[in-house]
Amino acid sequence: MTPQTTGEFDAVVRREHGDPHSVLGPHAAPDGVVIRALRPAAESITVVLDRDGETIPLRQVHPGGLFEGLVEGAALPLHYRLEVDYGGGRVFTLRDPYSFTPTLGELDLHLIGEGRHEELYDRLGARVREHDGVAGTAFAVWAPAARAVSVIGDFNSWDGRLHAMRSLGASGIWELFLPEIGPGERYKFEILTQTGELLLKADPYALATEVPPKNASVVFKSTYEWDDGEFVEARRDGQPLGQPISIYEIHLGSWRLN
Repeated sequence: MTPQTTGEFDAVVRREHGDPHSVLGPHAAPDGVVIRALRPAAESITVVLDRDGETIPLRQVHPGGLFEGLVEGAALPLHYRLEVDYGGGRVFTLRDPYSFTPTLGELDLHLIGEGRHEELYDRLGARVREHDGVAGTAFAVWAPAARAVSVIGDFNSWDGRLHAMRSLGASGIWELFLPEIGPGERYKFEILTQTGELLLKADPYALATEVPPKNASVVFKSTYEWDDGEFVEARRDGQPLGQPISIYEIHLGSWRLN
């Protein structure tokens, strides 16, 4: 490891790295593809390639639980799973979140920066979707003053080291796609402030939350099917200014008596 790489490994292990994807996940190398993964309590990690089931053991390169290995002759994009062995028969196979591209594009970031994104509700928060051909949940939160942000939940034992998010530059957005995470999962955002304080925050764009006094956000995807096509068509062809209207809410405090 070079001194620069060692410093980056330290930052990732301390969950202080603003771009963990630049260290973790797959990276092109002269002889193939280098894969790195962070699992602090793991005894061993093995890469299982989708293409032929070949297995490549990773070696631990940092005492904080960072593992690394070379897939010789491979090229990006590379599809694989991580087989994580915690000992005692506890072996988990999962897709690597750090092998996925960002879920927000340049146009999204441009419109967010100008304050005129009209579908922000569908970009921030936790959105169940398919990304790069894999089902999962895209997490995104606006935290411009944060030093680092992680997604925590039942799926990672509420350990902020495992799913650190990447900063999308001056937009102030932090983003991470978690494959194979779906509706019903509880989560929060763990925010590292500039002063080193760790804050746990519910998602302001969450589509569902726990019932009080519990306060975690919940991944949710609506399965409701609208059947109002006839009504919408009639409304489109009508003359709304010449028809009665329905008022659903009125704020009395906004009226003044003369």
